[in-house]
Amino acid sequence: MALYRYRAATSAGELRSGVLDGLSRDDAVGRLRRQGLTPIEAVEVARGGRTATGAKPGARARAAMINAMGELGVLLESGLTLDRALSVCVDNVDNPAVKAAFATLHARMREGAPLSKAVSENPGLFPPMASAMCEAGEADGRLGPALSRLAESLDRAEALRQTVISSLAYPALLVVVATGVILVILLVVVPQFEGLFSSGDAKLPFITRAVMAVSEGVRAWGWAVALAAIALVLVARWHLSRPATRQAFDRAVLSWPLIGRLVREAQTAAFARTLGGLVEGGVALPQALAIAQRSVTNSWMASAIGEVTAGLKRGGGLSGPLAAAGVFPPMATSFLRTGEETAQLGRMLIRLADVLDRSVRSTIERLIAILTPAVTVLMGAVVATVIASLMSAILGFNDLALAP
Repeated sequence: MALYRYRAATSAGELRSGVLDGLSRDDAVGRLRRQGLTPIEAVEVARGGRTATGAKPGARARAAMINAMGELGVLLESGLTLDRALSVCVDNVDNPAVKAAFATLHARMREGAPLSKAVSENPGLFPPMASAMCEAGEADGRLGPALSRLAESLDRAEALRQTVISSLAYPALLVVVATGVILVILLVVVPQFEGLFSSGDAKLPFITRAVMAVSEGVRAWGWAVALAAIALVLVARWHLSRPATRQAFDRAVLSWPLIGRLVREAQTAAFARTLGGLVEGGVALPQALAIAQRSVTNSWMASAIGEVTAGLKRGGGLSGPLAAAGVFPPMATSFLRTGEETAQLGRMLIRLADVLDRSVRSTIERLIAILTPAVTVLMGAVVATVIASLMSAILGFNDLALAP
């Protein structure tokens, strides 16, 4: 049975939209007509949050999912049943992929499956944290508050992600524009002067000869350099796909000036927020730690956390082994130790994530403040060098022509 997104009109002329199951498109249209609706559109969507074309949900889908989860938590806390709350969420979601995913959750719930199981069946849209939080909420009978905490944690993580992306967009665009301007100068502008200077190569200033040589080299070998760069990137990606190489590279990244600190703090913030939300939601610490490990994309840090998780299952502690592993900033170890000693681990982890998020944002702002003028100055220096080299050669010819 497939899932169809529909738009239909009522007898009063009002438009309705939603999703429903059907054996085929004709069956879905027939079901709409039996409900007294006039079908306008019925488009098949794939179960699991992807459209029938197989497009992967992006930032908008994640944002819509987070909002829907928060709304579902609020509806449950206000006293609605899960059936009715899911029905309201499906009606309110605008994103087609998320609407289809929540319609699937609704259908699975009506079949008798718990919400946590239905969520775990769609790992493409819902992170592992979502299923664990739902399971913990179902276990203690407080699903609404669990979903609200889940939405808050996911929203903060998504906000940090979007902050990083938007902050790096302008410098990236500036680098692309600067590269394009320099290539235009070397490939188009400089060659225009070659005919003028061809008869006086020996009299040209050194800087002019250097610029013309660079222009000629780019025109002759630029394609080869570009292909070599592409090949180098592909080889590097192949090597980084090997676990041992990737782990060594990720460990080396953490030792880079400024960048290493930024990566370490960002990864620690993601880990702390996920683990704190799970612990606050009532998930057992070993299970929560295993799930939070998946939020860490640095393979060396994730491997160290995995060893701590294995030790925790054997009866070991948390803050001590993590401090010994040396993967987190010293401040994180202090927060973890305080949380364990005061039995407020979840709350301290969330506070740690907030502190690190602010630190990551300030570090990114400093990087942007340095990178933006640096690229601008570099581009200006290159353009000024080319112009100065051409003008010096032209003025040299004028001096020779005016000489007695």
